[in-house]
Amino acid sequence: MIANRLKEIQDQIRHAEQAYARKAGAVSLLAVSKTKPAQDIAAAYQAGQRHFGENYVQEAINKQQLLGAFDISWHFIGPIQSNKTKLIARHFAWVHSVDSVKIAHRLSGQRPHHLPPLNICLQVNISGEESKSGIALYELPDIYSQISTLPNLIVRGVMAVPAPEEDFAKQRVPYKTLMQVVAGLDEAGLDTFSFGMSGDWVAAIAEGSTMVRIGTALFGARGRHGNKANV
Repeated sequence: MIANRLKEIQDQIRHAEQAYARKAGAVSLLAVSKTKPAQDIAAAYQAGQRHFGENYVQEAINKQQLLGAFDISWHFIGPIQSNKTKLIARHFAWVHSVDSVKIAHRLSGQRPHHLPPLNICLQVNISGEESKSGIALYELPDIYSQISTLPNLIVRGVMAVPAPEEDFAKQRVPYKTLMQVVAGLDEAGLDTFSFGMSGDWVAAIAEGSTMVRIGTALFGARGRHGNKANV
């Protein structure tokens, strides 16, 4: 079942790339595996998926221990608490939700020296929602300039979760606005634009996403099994 869904999603991504004049293979899939058991991740891995996104630190570490034989690239995509940065810096290859200079400094200082630099994305609160974390769009250039010089980190790009919108044309607007600001950082060589989820990933691809985050369409609706402790 998961293998079939993965193929369908990959086919849809390739179709969207073609429809919106994106280079073939420009968009990758980040499988959002939070709350899903290790056996589901193993099934997706065996079907070819390598990148998995987790929101909860201890749940992710438990899965990493169970799946240690697999060459998985683990991405942290949830809100970052200051007292969890050490664990995140030690156990993940990517962090998509860096939303302050303070958090970036902690991740940089706590990244073990035997590991390669931590790939990070700066989370932008693109719709200005008070309920969501993230950097305000106007702050992005200044915060990027401060974080990009830190050791042990590589700023790869930006992440965004806009306010929900049903209309396709309206879904494209916040992504277009974000990419216009990112264009001013061209000299940075940013290559990762982590936006687009199950409800709007086609609009995200149309506006330049390079990594869509999809969970439910791949693994099914969230179940009650698995360790869901938000730690």
